[in-house]
Order: sequence, then structure tokens, then C-alpha cells
Amino acid sequence: MKKIILPVDFSDSSDHLVDYTVTFAKQINADIMLIHVASTDIGFVIGDMGFQYFPEVEENEIKYELKELNRLEQRVIAQGVNCQHILKQGIAGDTILEFATENHADYIVVGSHGRSGVYDVFIGSLTKEITRKSKIPVLVVPCHDE
Repeated sequence: MKKIILPVDFSDSSDHLVDYTVTFAKQINADIMLIHVASTDIGFVIGDMGFQYFPEVEENEIKYELKELNRLEQRVIAQGVNCQHILKQGIAGDTILEFATENHADYIVVGSHGRSGVYDVFIGSLTKEITRKSKIPVLVVPCHDE
């Protein structure tokens, strides 16, 4: 059975990306492994007292992310494709590529929002990083607003 790694960020385009990946998975007879990479600094807030850590903020964010992963997993399963999910903390690009390698993925599917230029300079592009560093084939799905 082939494996597709699908990183999700719960943005507005996540459902579109899931549906596209399900169609692709059916064509190649593959399972989907959803991954969300949470920031390592969840719960840290900077204020007039400097950095402060609020464990309840981290706990609530992790609960939300797991709920969303479960929702997306059920969306995939309802369309007839085997699916699992995992939540990891770390640096997104490195964590996704490491996970894909460890799980012997056949493909990584990522979305492209069509941003470029100044956005990439200041924010960076996860899609660009993954396509540049991956030794596993990467399918880039356009997720632009119409």
C-alpha cells in the first residue's frame, strides 16, 4: 500500500487540500497520513513582564489541533480512504520531511497559496522548503482564492 503524507494547517484551504488528496489516493491506491506541526512556543506570551508561559493556553491549543485533525481524518475515512493522523511539535519543514522519511512515504502533498516576493522573504514558504529539500516526490496543489 502506498502512503501519502498530507501536512495540514487548518487554514481555509485545508478541506480543499484533503479532498484533492483523497482523489489522488484513490487513483494510486494509497493511505493518507495527516500531520500537523504545532509551534514549539505555544503558551508563551510576551508582555510588559517579558516572556511568560501559560500552560492552559498550550493545552487548549493542542486540544483544538487534535480536534481538527480528528475532523479531517473522519472526512478522509468517510470518502473511503484509510487515514491516520499525528500531531508533532517542532520546525514544520524539518518535522514533516523527517516524518515522511521515517514512514517510507511515497508522496507528500502540499498546498500553494500563490504568495511570493516580500511574503516569502519575511515569512518563508513551507511549500518551497519542502519541495527544495525533499527526496520524496512532492505534489503541489494550488489553493488560491478564485
